[in-house]
Amino acid sequence: MTTHTVTLTGLRAVYGTGTRRVTALDGVTTDFASGTFTAVMGPSGSGKSTLLHCAAGLDRPTEGTVTIDGTPLDDLGEDELTRLRRDRIGFVFQAFNLVSTLTAAQNVELPLRLAGRRPPARDVSAALDAVGLADRAGHRPSELSGGEQQRVAVARALITRPAVVFADEPTGALDSAASRQVLRLLRSLVDDHGQTVVMVTHDPAAAAYADRVLLLADGRIVDEFDGGITAAVVAARIAEREAVPSQHAATPAGPSC
Repeated sequence: MTTHTVTLTGLRAVYGTGTRRVTALDGVTTDFASGTFTAVMGPSGSGKSTLLHCAAGLDRPTEGTVTIDGTPLDDLGEDELTRLRRDRIGFVFQAFNLVSTLTAAQNVELPLRLAGRRPPARDVSAALDAVGLADRAGHRPSELSGGEQQRVAVARALITRPAVVFADEPTGALDSAASRQVLRLLRSLVDDHGQTVVMVTHDPAAAAYADRVLLLADGRIVDEFDGGITAAVVAARIAEREAVPSQHAATPAGPSC
């Protein structure tokens, strides 16, 4: 029986009022099964980053519900939501967001330190070993390549053993070789450890590592496919969607999505 780590129901996200009102999400309903890798794609302003932020509890939707690991987020106060994000959600962003004065090991253990917990050294070592950086534990970010820094960020996301890892353009600041390393790592987390990964990307080659691809436009899911995913297939599906006229009138400029 398939279980769903994340469920989104009727999500709407509206910003501004009057002539500056922007609907970033327009009734999105979908779910992310446990132990799967989903790529979320779409043009600038399609709502993909807004979807990720609402799904991860970073933003609250205007309407609709988000459920993570069986817990509805709209039932939580701010303190409870903070604890859930800290304990059950991992984040990987385009900017590595490492603390420059801390070593790789110290950056990895930082989420637990901030929660008032001291992680066992073996857990930190295991997290770094999982991303192939066991021998770089004592190095600071300035002593690591971009790909290595992003792998430290992945290890940091894993240290709490989260229910889901959200990745927002995780390869956007990397060269092609480092990108492949990080994407293979995310893929192995799913295949070898049953991790649930949801990744926003604009790159068909990155999306090809996923089990499923969601395409967004105008705040709605306009296409979804799985099986036989290659960069060429993803690019072709995107091209097909771009050839279809938008169902909605243009919206005024608003927050990037």
